[in-house]
Amino acid sequence: MAQDKRFTNGITEGVIWRQLLLFFFPILLGTFFQQLYNTVDAMVVGRFVGKEALAAVGGTTSVIINLFINLFMGISSGATVVISQCYGARDLERLHRAVHTAIAMALAAGAVITVVGAVGSRWALQAMGTPADVMDYAASYLQIYFLGTVASFIYNMGSAILRAVGDTRRPLYFLIAACMTNIVLDLLFVVGFHWGVAGAAIATILSQVVSAVLVSLSLLHKDTVYQVQPRQVRIYGPELKKLLAIGLPAGLQSDMYSISNILIQSSINSFGTNIMAAWSAYGKLDSFFFMASNAYGVSMTTFVGQNFGAQRFDRIHKAVRVCALFHLGTSLLFSGAYWAFGRPLLSLFVTDLEVLSDGMLMIHMLAPAFFTFMGVEVLANTIRATGETLPSMLLVSGGVCGLRVVWILALLPFFHDIRVVLVSYPLSWSLTSLLFLVYYLRGNWLRRQCRRMGFAPPQPHPEG
Repeated sequence: MAQDKRFTNGITEGVIWRQLLLFFFPILLGTFFQQLYNTVDAMVVGRFVGKEALAAVGGTTSVIINLFINLFMGISSGATVVISQCYGARDLERLHRAVHTAIAMALAAGAVITVVGAVGSRWALQAMGTPADVMDYAASYLQIYFLGTVASFIYNMGSAILRAVGDTRRPLYFLIAACMTNIVLDLLFVVGFHWGVAGAAIATILSQVVSAVLVSLSLLHKDTVYQVQPRQVRIYGPELKKLLAIGLPAGLQSDMYSISNILIQSSINSFGTNIMAAWSAYGKLDSFFFMASNAYGVSMTTFVGQNFGAQRFDRIHKAVRVCALFHLGTSLLFSGAYWAFGRPLLSLFVTDLEVLSDGMLMIHMLAPAFFTFMGVEVLANTIRATGETLPSMLLVSGGVCGLRVVWILALLPFFHDIRVVLVSYPLSWSLTSLLFLVYYLRGNWLRRQCRRMGFAPPQPHPEG
């Protein structure tokens, strides 16, 4: 089995830095197109329907959608870990069960969310205090959008399976195809047919169907170890348990980010329009760095998962050093660019001098600390990829999200200064990265997961 060419992708054998970069760039581009995909609807309805439609598509609806999507994306990352470990171990039987369980779960979860979303959308919008002039737009958009949940979940789970076996290019191509479809259909339905918000939602679900069909055709292809056989699609209990044990904490962690960001945004709002506008403009720049940072984390998930399954523990530790250096270099590059060109970059979004000044304050306080996020991204995904998920969730949720919220709630009422909010970011990044570094160097996480899998104990690595 070890000689089976269907398992050959170089991840457990090739040059580490090259393999990481081969993963990194397609994932980075995919994240970019995902961002573009998510903003097209808002851009089109904002320009051609009106501000109420823009508020509906880009505001409260995105919060509700993200809560579901982030949770499922976390669960699909659990599938990536389980399947990559099976692939690295050359275990065809477990790989077969894991792939078919993942697809079955995508279908079941998609069906449930479709019903919940269609029935509960208006209630959720009312609970969030959605204004009356936005309500009909938002409810219409959500009710149609949720009809495409099954297609969306199939694409995301299918992409997770392909990435787990080392294929990052096809998920990127499928996403580009869906993004282009969405743009064309948005213009056709909203601008050409004047279908308004409903047209934007229909364009979105049809583009999701395109990506789901493309990824399904890849998974149905014969002569691959991860081939999906429709009659075999079912829930396998042990694989489901492992998948949820890894993926559910990751999904809840993502939702913790969303919840903490809502609370922080409320604090930002208390400083008035200028700070709100500056924070929004800074966030547009900030997102580019975090796209790159996240791409490193996703790359490590597959790389570590496969090498853990192959018991190549030496390659895991070497990859951590390489990826940490890449992350450091990328962090310094973004920090330097924002420090040097921050004002003209912010001017792309806003021209008010006071807002620009506030935006530069945010850059000066946050951009130099980008490098401190390394542990949260690289080390957390390394540890999670071996199956050690709960500690990672607790460290990130408590260190990044919890500390930030407690800091703001405790200090902001007494020191109502935007700097109090801003300093919570580098503080939480630094502390959480330090905790992950200590946790990583101790090595108990790796020994514990080796015992769980029945592997021989790993040899001590050079860091500790």
